[in-house]
Amino acid sequence: QVQLVESGGGLVQAGGSLRLSCAASGRTFSSYTMGWFRQAPGKEREFVAAISWSGGSTNYADSVKGRFTISRDNAKKRVYLQMNRLKPEDTAVYYCAATSRGIATMKYDYWGLGTQVTVSS
Repeated sequence: QVQLVESGGGLVQAGGSLRLSCAASGRTFSSYTMGWFRQAPGKEREFVAAISWSGGSTNYADSVKGRFTISRDNAKKRVYLQMNRLKPEDTAVYYCAATSRGIATMKYDYWGLGTQVTVSS
């Protein structure tokens, strides 16, 4: 079992930056692929980024590539999402997720409750 709690969301102007953090509980955090997803009002949840258990591999949605960076600290049981050059279309609730599958999967087993990110124009 893994429990996930996101933090770091807020209101920022377009072009600004935010760093999201996800704190995990559970002894096997380092064995999980971790991901970030987001859901905007009236839209389906979409993949943002993922990182392998070792941190050696990452994957990004095209819409955030070059602007967002995912990272993890297995000793602290945390995963991060650094978001730069934010755009109004990045406004959404951001969710942290964990899976025992590989980095290419979209099937995640555990989810946090989300943190709101609002980007004003």
